[in-house]
Amino acid sequence: MNLPSLDPELLRAFVAVAEHRSFTRAAVTLNRTQSAVSMQIKRLEDRLGVELFSRTKANVDLSAAGEGLLGYAKRILALNEEAVGRLAERKVEGVVRLGVMDDYGTFIVPPLLASFLAGYPRIHIEMETGLTSFMPAGLGTTYDLVIAMHPEGSGEGEFLRREQAVWAASPSQAVERQEPLPVALYPQGCLFRKWAIEALDAARRPWRLAFVSHSITAVEAVAAQGLAVTVVKTGTFPPKLRLLSAHDGMPPLPAADICLHRAANLSPAGRLLADHLRSGILNRRDEMPMKLRPDSVASFA
Repeated sequence: MNLPSLDPELLRAFVAVAEHRSFTRAAVTLNRTQSAVSMQIKRLEDRLGVELFSRTKANVDLSAAGEGLLGYAKRILALNEEAVGRLAERKVEGVVRLGVMDDYGTFIVPPLLASFLAGYPRIHIEMETGLTSFMPAGLGTTYDLVIAMHPEGSGEGEFLRREQAVWAASPSQAVERQEPLPVALYPQGCLFRKWAIEALDAARRPWRLAFVSHSITAVEAVAAQGLAVTVVKTGTFPPKLRLLSAHDGMPPLPAADICLHRAANLSPAGRLLADHLRSGILNRRDEMPMKLRPDSVASFA
């Protein structure tokens, strides 16, 4: 049995007449003549073998069959527009320059870029990782998008998630007992470096800068070897390190807001990537290691 097909153009005319209860007003909306709209409705009725409207001199009302079709017609037209729109988006081209913190650029952003490029193969992304405190100033010139870290509640950019800063060290060596305390940090301009130094000074804990690097991998490797303690985010806590808390004599650290910054006059490619990253990071669920029990993390708040 061959079922009749539903032409979107005929359905569009049907929905217009149903919503306006008038062939004349529907014709104006569709930018067609009244006779053309009437012919489309007649073709749809003939194809389905039912009358869709009850016509009188004063009114154009939906028949029982028309009422049953209206919801389906709207859904079909919506799906048609969505499909056409998605296919059009796949043709978007361009280069998007992204700046992001080292740990997010290593662990969190790459899977999101992979899923994005699978849907938009003509968009090219250039990503730079490093200290993000100065990156937003380069929006529009050096970067199109920046995922940056700010003090909690700063209100800068589009808020994505909150990260607690915590101390971390080797799981096999109690380096936190050394005096002065050796610390492995990032260069000046890093928020975690500033917070670590301020917290240690406020606690009057003697310390020495044992290692400095732009690379989070290098800093974490030094800490893992028992050469120093360092500061990391709970959301990207390295499995090779051990969480330190007040029970280990470490002072509390603040929380940070991870925020998205967009350049003005962002390209269509940039807007698509921004929305994808925003959705992916907002909806990200961390698999919190057992070492990061809620009571342990809460001790830093």
